[in-house]
Amino acid sequence: MSRRTSLKITDERERQLEKASEIVASGPDDDPPMSVVIDAALAHLIQPEQNIREARGEMDPATIQQFNTDVIGL
Repeated sequence: MSRRTSLKITDERERQLEKASEIVASGPDDDPPMSVVIDAALAHLIQPEQNIREARGEMDPATIQQFNTDVIGL
């Protein structure tokens, strides 16, 4: 991963951040900072990947395949 000093916010990325912000918000009047939204999105990406890897020894591959996404393809 390369490090950049700025993050380009495209229209699509803005829509995704707004949707993620609504999910992370504690209520309709909450407006969480972008750092909190990004942290939550990263945690949501990392946790399922770990869970799927751990389940490999307990579940058959066809069942695990059902949990793959566009981002997590194991």
